Amino acid sequence: MAINLQQALEVGKYIVTQRLKGRKRYPLVLMLEPLFRCNLACPGCGKIQHPTDILKRNLTPQECFAAAEECGAPIVSIPGGEPLLHPQIDEIVQGLIERKKFVYLCTNGLLLEKSLDKFQPSPYLTFSVHLDGMRDWHDRCVNRKGVFDTAVQAIRAAKAKGFRVTTNTTVFQGVDSKQMQEFFDFLSTINIDGMMISPGYSYEWASDQEHFLKREQTRALFREILAPYKAGQKNWNFNHNPLFIDFLTGEKDYECSPWGSPSYSVLGWQKPCYLLNEGHYATFDELMEKTEWQKYGRASGNPKCADCMVHCGYEPTAATDAMQPQNLVRSIGSIFG
Repeated sequence: MAINLQQALEVGKYIVTQRLKGRKRYPLVLMLEPLFRCNLACPGCGKIQHPTDILKRNLTPQECFAAAEECGAPIVSIPGGEPLLHPQIDEIVQGLIERKKFVYLCTNGLLLEKSLDKFQPSPYLTFSVHLDGMRDWHDRCVNRKGVFDTAVQAIRAAKAKGFRVTTNTTVFQGVDSKQMQEFFDFLSTINIDGMMISPGYSYEWASDQEHFLKREQTRALFREILAPYKAGQKNWNFNHNPLFIDFLTGEKDYECSPWGSPSYSVLGWQKPCYLLNEGHYATFDELMEKTEWQKYGRASGNPKCADCMVHCGYEPTAATDAMQPQNLVRSIGSIFG
């Protein structure tokens, strides 16, 4: 199974509790960015374009723990930058696990194999390795040769030591559907614990603005890529709620829940979400109470949100929808494959 049963039960209990308390807006995943620094310069990334003084800064473990406790989300995703560059990343991960947070440490894989001894396998820890496709396409996306082979070798090493490992794939315009299907077939052979997929978001600071997808392009492309999966011809192991997959192919039409994946970094709580950068607040409560949420999401008419279909905004919506009686059986069934 992709999403482990313990995580599914804890997240389900959390969502039910929030609804019983009458809360319409609540976080599901904390996007914790302990640094923006990276050892790659991917053309589709807007996170590494900060000034040098900011790129040199790190969150302390105590700041990370305080953010997790203040936010209260059951899942903590640690992107970056490259988190394994943080000198205290093992302390941060261990502290979050001790607080019973399900941690997804997102990495490009370059430092993963040599970092494995810093961590212990746990049902609360998953390494999420960024792979955008097979060797030539992935190395092109990250603008460096050899990254694919290093990342795959690290995945094999992590699995051999008993760690949970998933992959995280960003789909850009120009990708070949057949090659992407072959890529999913390949991932099925290396014993990973699930695949995550999402269309790219057009970061204003990203150096490559030509390969981001529009909404209808996204739906058409994902329908083509996922056709064998939808037809039951492939049993690819996605680390997603099946309703989010339906959303990508246009079978579901959701509105964004930008508060579902709040982002905390060296700059504070990012307004309004992980993808848009329109200022920061000092506290999580300020983010939730002062952000004018009606100005964001497709329904708002905000042009920056019009084509976004990224998982950090829409997976929380799908997770909430999964708790509806008509969707429960299918959602639970997906956990058991």
